[in-house]
Amino acid sequence: MNINLETIQPYLLPAAVAAYLLFRYFRFKAARRRLPGLAAGGAVFVDVRTPAEFAAGNRPGSLNIPLDEIAARAAALDKNKPVVLSCASGARSGAAAGILKGLGFRDVTNAGPWQNTL
Repeated sequence: MNINLETIQPYLLPAAVAAYLLFRYFRFKAARRRLPGLAAGGAVFVDVRTPAEFAAGNRPGSLNIPLDEIAARAAALDKNKPVVLSCASGARSGAAAGILKGLGFRDVTNAGPWQNTL
């Protein structure tokens, strides 16, 4: 059976977008299941959105450390405690997770959108 690329090309982008959205859904769903245990274990919740975004809505008790300040302010966090990161979509918190892991933080969770932490 020959598959003609011109026949399937219109479906490639929508299929890729659907696959990506499913991946994000299941990844953040798994993170949400872990949050109650992390919170009970003393995790620090850090929202990496801008101060204006944070002021518009946030998880009570979470810290606001914008992504562009996370490396400079990481010393204020305990490397031995779990850190749960959130933002608006999961992209900035994913970048912050990489920064913190690079700085030696062992237990870092990207919770995705901050609403997942409620």
